[in-house]
Amino acid sequence: MTDTASLALKALPGHRSELGAIVYSHGTNFAVASTVADEVTVCLFDSSGEETRIRLEEYDAGVWHGLVEGVGPGQAYGYRVAGPFEPARGLWCNPDKLLLDPYARAFTGHLTYGDEVLSHDPADLGRPSGADSRDNVPRSLVTDNGYDWEGDTQLHFRSVDSVIYEAHVKGFTMRHPDIPPEIRGSYAALAHEAATGYLRDLGVTAVELLPVHENVPEQFLVDRGLTNYWGYNTIGYFAPHQGYSAAVRDGRPGGQVAEFKDMVKALHRAGIEVILDVVYNHTAEGGPDGPTLSFRGLDNPIYYRLDPADASSYYDTTGTGNSLNTGNPYTLRLIMDSLRYWLSEMHVDGFRFDLAATLGREENNSFDPLSAFFDLVAQDPVVSQAKLIAEPWDVGQVDSYDLGQFPAQWREWNGRYRDSMRDFWRSQDVGVGEFATRFSGSADLYSGDRRRPTASVNLITVHDGFTLRDLVSYDAKHNEANGEDNRDGTNDNRSWNCGAEGPTDDPDINALRGRQSRAMLATLLLSFGMPLLLGGDELGRTQGGNNNAYCQDNEISWYDWAAADNGLRDFTKRLIALRRGHPVFRRRRFLTGVDRADLGWYSNSGRRMTVPEWDDPRMHAVAVYLDGTDSPDDAEDGTPLLDDDFLILVNAYWEPVTFTLPADRGSAQTWFVELDTYDPSVSPAREFPRHTADRVTAQPRSVTVLRAPRTEE
Repeated sequence: MTDTASLALKALPGHRSELGAIVYSHGTNFAVASTVADEVTVCLFDSSGEETRIRLEEYDAGVWHGLVEGVGPGQAYGYRVAGPFEPARGLWCNPDKLLLDPYARAFTGHLTYGDEVLSHDPADLGRPSGADSRDNVPRSLVTDNGYDWEGDTQLHFRSVDSVIYEAHVKGFTMRHPDIPPEIRGSYAALAHEAATGYLRDLGVTAVELLPVHENVPEQFLVDRGLTNYWGYNTIGYFAPHQGYSAAVRDGRPGGQVAEFKDMVKALHRAGIEVILDVVYNHTAEGGPDGPTLSFRGLDNPIYYRLDPADASSYYDTTGTGNSLNTGNPYTLRLIMDSLRYWLSEMHVDGFRFDLAATLGREENNSFDPLSAFFDLVAQDPVVSQAKLIAEPWDVGQVDSYDLGQFPAQWREWNGRYRDSMRDFWRSQDVGVGEFATRFSGSADLYSGDRRRPTASVNLITVHDGFTLRDLVSYDAKHNEANGEDNRDGTNDNRSWNCGAEGPTDDPDINALRGRQSRAMLATLLLSFGMPLLLGGDELGRTQGGNNNAYCQDNEISWYDWAAADNGLRDFTKRLIALRRGHPVFRRRRFLTGVDRADLGWYSNSGRRMTVPEWDDPRMHAVAVYLDGTDSPDDAEDGTPLLDDDFLILVNAYWEPVTFTLPADRGSAQTWFVELDTYDPSVSPAREFPRHTADRVTAQPRSVTVLRAPRTEE
């Protein structure tokens, strides 16, 4: 850290072209955007906390900047902004508030709630607070971007070949017995061979990490002794969260940057892409009564979408108190610069955008797939090449559910897939027509715009809601530990407890829960599209019925490796290997039309499905025929691929269903049982072969996969 006592109290003219704190040979250039400020001061802190204030004299095109000689990596700093305090116009400048740099690459210290962090007097929204916040807020750090990547680059796996594993840095590693205790819950822990090796052996191709941008908990959670464990409360879009850094725990502020890079490099070496769950829809400052930490104090109108009827409040489409103003060029630049930084400097492979519909809202506050943000992404030579996944909804007054409406290069979390498959396997009247539509890639949502099946990110469970084990163990949520009298979290779980609420010693109920879990995993991992597996589902992870564990940084959320269901893990591993080993499950184009030979749908009689059968919502059994002769456009290099044929027998009834193997394929075939979710011990080595027109019984609530080899084995 710089000896601030030796600094000249004046900044030299700097550069506005690159925002943030950029280190040069003779000092650091500080540049921050604010179109409303009358004066911007950079505040430097030494190791004792002594503050040195240096005014930035230069202002160009909305950017305040200056070069401070003698400042280098490790320097702690913040900003103070003097200017209009007029809440009625949406202006909240208050020089008593120490502000974080929106472009800071690392932070140090923590937020302490109190009146000090409010821009206004707590008794009067229209009067500025005179309390200084410097001892209550984190500080930005100047960082050194030097790092030896040892030749590491992004992996660029095709979407059609991807299997995504959603995980939390801390929850995945906190109780892992083979990871040293001193690094558990950190980026270093996820880089450990015990973690990377597990993911590699499971067969997934990407890990999608819950938010790792610097975030802070909300005051109401702190007051309850809880925290925002999931991290959807961002305050720094360039900074790895310091709470996940073993280096920071060891007393090395700023060490989170290199530690994060080490993690990415280790995952890439294991053949695992890194996808970040990012929150560019709102910030941790909340509504007008929330803390002033950065954006609000710098330039409230450029960063936030103000209520057209009352500029002192926000137009909120996120349910958090504010929404980022993606109709403003400064905010758009912030988001695009952040995305490029994580791709170019941190080597991540892609992003999942939380409440992504908000990013497509401009002046009229309605969702527009041709909005400036989507246009910029499509044109950007770096960002456009990354994996881009949208959560295609928010809480806007209109257009809040925009599934199937995103631009062609985007993938979308498919909420219709989740709801339909949950209902199908709990014997609701969904019908095989809906099952078939979702299983084959949701052409009704995506084919009209010439998108591919991989536009659909198929999911049954994710962090938000029940785990798979809880989905088959609880009829209702049990969120009492969250401190909201079980009012939080959705009531629309589409779950079924299989006969008892919560844990039970009844062997029949536990066996049924296992069968239900395997059937849904098989459905997920064999469907066309891009599967998203909630981390821990393959281990039987439970949250005790909590379907909104966002605030539970404890055993409720952490993986219990000692209680892992290893049989379910091995079965999931088999499913992933089956998917990755056979291109018939990884179609790049929609297969539509009753005359297509590649994909056939049959009733249990062995005949093709009829219109009345498709339309019957009470029908819960169907056979899916996948022809192994791939067309050239399904092959990576244009060369036709030859695969085995597969027949998937789906039975969501309470009772066994006997299927006649289809006889209209042109030649006799010999079928082997590849796997059976009813009895996971079944394998081709144990089963006698079956032949065309033979009868095969599918057990209740099961998926049976038959394979007909095209060559002698």
